[in-house]
Amino acid sequence: MAMVKTPVLKVILCGEYGVGKSSIFRRFINNTFVPNSDRRSTLGLDHFEKSYQLTDKTVKLQLWDTGGMERIASVTSSYYKFAEAAILVFSLDNASSFHVLSQHLLDIVTYAENAKIFLCGNKSDLEGSSPQVTDADIETFCEQCHNLISTTYKTSCKTGKGIEEMFTDIAMQLVESNRSRIELQTLDHDSFKISNPEPVEDASCSC
Repeated sequence: MAMVKTPVLKVILCGEYGVGKSSIFRRFINNTFVPNSDRRSTLGLDHFEKSYQLTDKTVKLQLWDTGGMERIASVTSSYYKFAEAAILVFSLDNASSFHVLSQHLLDIVTYAENAKIFLCGNKSDLEGSSPQVTDADIETFCEQCHNLISTTYKTSCKTGKGIEEMFTDIAMQLVESNRSRIELQTLDHDSFKISNPEPVEDASCSC
């Protein structure tokens, strides 16, 4: 009898430094928030797996964070490789982080061409009555992306609002879009792997 496996789906966080990717990563791991003044600088790729029990499937999302190495070329192959999904993150209180998303989108399409792409406006608690990035701006960007963006979310790492809902929804969408592959992956077929990322310790910083 074949041994049942839980499919592992690799998800990467992309976007400018300071938009809250590492805070999203911390919320994903243990639902905590660390204020800026208490944070220690991190350097190096990191990833964490978390199981999601859906209607008829259990899957693991393997979330990857750059650890502040967004601009280091040597992280590219191991970070993007085998990604099933990419979360494009910007800060709702920082218009410049939104206006450079096209470059990050190009990186995703280039290095993780099969990844399903999601858009996340983080720091919704700082959005205010006069947002730096409006819903109209987000809608226009998605239209310009020619349907590359699957879904958009608004989150707050400080309050935790929208984080768990976002990952649950992403897990559900990945299961639906990869259902036939996941059916194969749940069986013990060593020759078929959805995700087989390179070990974190192999990623080196050339800075």
